[in-house]
Amino acid sequence: MNPHLERWLRFAREDLRMAELAFADEIYNQVCFHAHQAVEKALKGCLEAQGQVPPRTHKLTDLIRQVRGPMLTELEDQLLKMDRFYIPTRYPDALPGMLPEGWPGERDAREALELAREVLRRVTEENR
Repeated sequence: MNPHLERWLRFAREDLRMAELAFADEIYNQVCFHAHQAVEKALKGCLEAQGQVPPRTHKLTDLIRQVRGPMLTELEDQLLKMDRFYIPTRYPDALPGMLPEGWPGERDAREALELAREVLRRVTEENR
């Protein structure tokens, strides 16, 4: 595996683990944040493995469109929805209405966690 990708994936796996721990404690906003971070880092690792310089952004929208190949194409719509978690899960004064239903709930957290696991699985398998 590309050493740059492996470095990014190590950090992504740590974020995934934090999301899992938060899920066990029912801290759903942190599950969503760390799942987002895991995906972000996996995507940035893909970009480096493809010879690109990852942009300094937290927007999955920006990252997913730069990753070459079909590896994540069918997950793109779900990944783009994860951007809604970044700011409201980090700051108590986030703009009202960013998450229409308020803070992320158990369903949001479960979906974010499952998506992060799937992205890391695909990225790892694609780059063995």
